[in-house]
Amino acid sequence: MACPLGPHLSLADNTGMSDPENTPESVPRPIRSFVRRAGRTTTGQARALQELAPRFVLPYQPQPLDLARTFGREAPTILEIGFGMGEATAHIAALMPERNFLCCEVHAPGVGALLMRLEDRGLANVRIVAHDAVEVIDHMLAPASLAGVHIFFPDPWHKARHNKRRLVQPPFVAKLLPRLAPGATIHCATDWEPYAQQMLEVLGAQPGLVNTAEGFAPRPAYRPLTKFENRGLKLGHGVWDVVFRRI
Repeated sequence: MACPLGPHLSLADNTGMSDPENTPESVPRPIRSFVRRAGRTTTGQARALQELAPRFVLPYQPQPLDLARTFGREAPTILEIGFGMGEATAHIAALMPERNFLCCEVHAPGVGALLMRLEDRGLANVRIVAHDAVEVIDHMLAPASLAGVHIFFPDPWHKARHNKRRLVQPPFVAKLLPRLAPGATIHCATDWEPYAQQMLEVLGAQPGLVNTAEGFAPRPAYRPLTKFENRGLKLGHGVWDVVFRRI
């Protein structure tokens, strides 16, 4: 069976994109959930992409996804946007076998790495769409179909003139909200405090969402400390979790 990675991701499609620094600021920018990153696909990742993608990777299609058919069962579904190398994803999926995880990532080495983790742990409750999560939300998710959303360590776009490129903005949350079932949660985490403050403000201003904490939330027990996060904490960097619930 052919690898269903589609035009946005292939074994060769991980060498970068046009430099966003050179994008004219006068051109309106659509909401995007990713920036293409350079990266080298290892032999193991390439093997996983070839052999495991037909089972776990869904082709992007601009039509509503039948989640029960996709996962082979009726279960609450969590959308994860940008899972990196899949360390936290596999940990959480193993911790919550009663839930389904639909995960979006366009970085080929990351997709390959998560596929390897799924194979190693024998996990069957994860599916991957190797496509821009914004288009997945717009076209593949039915209203009230999600029990939760995870957005862990999205690109912080540190420079002030680039802050508008951050994912967690009012237009994005407005797209996401109708896909959340009552009681569903949006869990964001970042190691960049100004972005954490922006997350609080954006989500707090959205009708239909309520903060589960007074300000920032304690790190939920299900979210593991990744190697990247541990390194940052040892250097004195902070990490902030933001958890809101659909009412």
